[in-house]
Amino acid sequence: MKLVLLLLFTHTQSTWAILPFEDAVSPELVTSARALALGNSYMNKVDDGHAAFYNPAGLGTVRGLQSQFNIHMETNNGFLAVTSDGAFTDSISLYSDAFDPIGLRSLHAENPGNLSHARVNLYPNITYRGITLGWMYAQQNRARLKSVTENFEISERRDWGPVMSLSGGFFGGVIKFGVTGVYLSRKQLQKDFAPGDTISIDEEVDYVKGTMTHLTAGARITLPIAFLPTFSAVLRNSSGTDWYDEELSGTPGRVPQTSEFGFSITPNLGRTVRLHLEVSRKDFGDRYENVSSSRKTMGGIEIDYMRMMFVRFGFSDGWGSGGIGVRNKSFQFDLTTYAIEASDDGYREEEDRRSVLSMSFGL
Repeated sequence: MKLVLLLLFTHTQSTWAILPFEDAVSPELVTSARALALGNSYMNKVDDGHAAFYNPAGLGTVRGLQSQFNIHMETNNGFLAVTSDGAFTDSISLYSDAFDPIGLRSLHAENPGNLSHARVNLYPNITYRGITLGWMYAQQNRARLKSVTENFEISERRDWGPVMSLSGGFFGGVIKFGVTGVYLSRKQLQKDFAPGDTISIDEEVDYVKGTMTHLTAGARITLPIAFLPTFSAVLRNSSGTDWYDEELSGTPGRVPQTSEFGFSITPNLGRTVRLHLEVSRKDFGDRYENVSSSRKTMGGIEIDYMRMMFVRFGFSDGWGSGGIGVRNKSFQFDLTTYAIEASDDGYREEEDRRSVLSMSFGL
């Protein structure tokens, strides 16, 4: 009996230690390329449908009716390394393999020593001042093979569900508040394989799946003085809900209730140019104890020309980020590069550099 308990404990510990997701520094269910370029420090600046995930109080600054279909795709240098000898087109043709555990194993076996990452978000929504209605789908896959003598590790997460966000304000919009509800379904895999093992994944055994009502509450205070100093606070999983409707081999790990705070200023540099500077702190109470506080402090700068062209720089998780974007009423396009800390418990020890392409179409 003791042996059985020991084996179960060891299996549980190893399963959830394999390639953890970066929830401490990027807890948003749907990510924004614009935010990632700003070091993911975006809770004060967000002014579109992504406010549902970054700070629902931001819906109070939405301009007019927005009907958008957002597509977000990203990969990292590790995936480029395992799929090509430097030809970017080779990696693009194999991009679908980034979401296939068997395909990833073959790619990593030919080019060991890499950590691969890929993420896709789809987020159609209708947004107006104070309200968002939409549907989200997000999938990310990570894989690592340090050497041919070590285990191959694979992590996969899929999130989907309907989204509704509401916001309001006081004192002419000086104080804004909002809440987002997502009827969230999550399916997740985290597993490793010994060097001689054949890739075999049994959905009923290896995946976990659960459903929950995920609430995000946010507030924003903007002082009507020079530079518009703004303070924000966000509480994630604000109701403290756990997973229900257990399926497959169990439910995913509990989503902790976390808080974050931000401060920004937005000075005008002329009639057509604005500068936005923002700093924030994720997971203020350190619910993710295994991630150092240094990794959770981030900041960003955005230069805005006529609300149409953008240049961005940021710092998050110990690494720099940046990007460019263009925007009009019916189309948005963003290119971003950012990085996370890839070591299990370090800070600025191992860089996982990523590239993001994001487009949005609508009215």
